[in-house]
Amino acid sequence: MEHTGSSYGLWTLVVLNVAIFVMFAFSFFKPASARDWRSFGAFTAFIVALFVEMYGFPLTIYFLSGWLGQKLPGVDLLNHNAGHLLELLFGWGGDPHLGPFHILSYLFIGGGFWLLAAAWPVLYEAQRQGRLARTGVYARVRHPQYIAFVLIMFGFLLQWPTLLTLLMFPVLVVMYARLAHNEEQESGRRFGQAWQEYAQHVPRFIPRWGAWVQS
Repeated sequence: MEHTGSSYGLWTLVVLNVAIFVMFAFSFFKPASARDWRSFGAFTAFIVALFVEMYGFPLTIYFLSGWLGQKLPGVDLLNHNAGHLLELLFGWGGDPHLGPFHILSYLFIGGGFWLLAAAWPVLYEAQRQGRLARTGVYARVRHPQYIAFVLIMFGFLLQWPTLLTLLMFPVLVVMYARLAHNEEQESGRRFGQAWQEYAQHVPRFIPRWGAWVQS
């Protein structure tokens, strides 16, 4: 939900957008364990930080105003479109919502939500039956839900980069990698040889061209 006005302080839009994206992600991820809630909470913190600057208070614009004013003289930095910093800095002259970074961001965000939606039914059914999730998207990567969160956050960085979210992003990526490692240790203890066979054939984060076909 974009707004092209020239002012900030639109806290109703902050709350509305945070609620929409967090509830949308929640409907696909459905956290159950303490680990799930930690990963979902970190994603929520990222979304809150993003929309607070997008519609509430443009901290990044104020912090970089001197440098941006020298690099982009004549640009109204408090115009809402100026928040699309990548489009601005790379000289995209048209509507930033139609710019290449913005369009690319939709692909990452949409792909991330699709991956969340595709992963949840497989994981839910496996948990219900007390077995290892290894079909569907889990036949290509071992941690599709964490990958989905990273894709969504990266897409938002392309669309509306801020200093806070740029600092948060690598921290959250490392956090998700550590959560994935901990999950694998638990799965190894619980499923034994079945897990070892699965982990040998299916990559952790970057899919191979061919999906693993169970024997």
